Amino acid sequence: MIQLKILSGKMAGTEVVARRLPFRVGRSAAADFRIEDAGVWDEHLTFSLSDGRLGAAVEAGALATVNGETLAGAPLRNGDVIQIGAAQIAIGLAPTRQRSFRGREALVWIGLALLSLSQVGLIYWLLN
Repeated sequence: MIQLKILSGKMAGTEVVARRLPFRVGRSAAADFRIEDAGVWDEHLTFSLSDGRLGAAVEAGALATVNGETLAGAPLRNGDVIQIGAAQIAIGLAPTRQRSFRGREALVWIGLALLSLSQVGLIYWLLN
């Protein structure tokens, strides 16, 4: 998952997590993330995976820069800053949520305790 943070423009400070790709950014209501700043097109930018690397494609005729250079299909990296219109977007890895395994761990310990008790009982039964 990637996290997009708006650094400048009307929506500065806004963060969004792209949970699935392709992820479209633009002015359109159909975009996954709407930015209504000046210079942003309806479907300005699309993030996608290609050969296991994150990339971005720009709509024909739209302009976008990555770290001040024209977006030319190079893979994106954690910390890159993309500018589309008046908006600057920082790209980062989204924090992951760790699932709790307490229930499973408790079941394993209970199983081990039952196994140990059954072995002790079996040894006691065989010796008598």
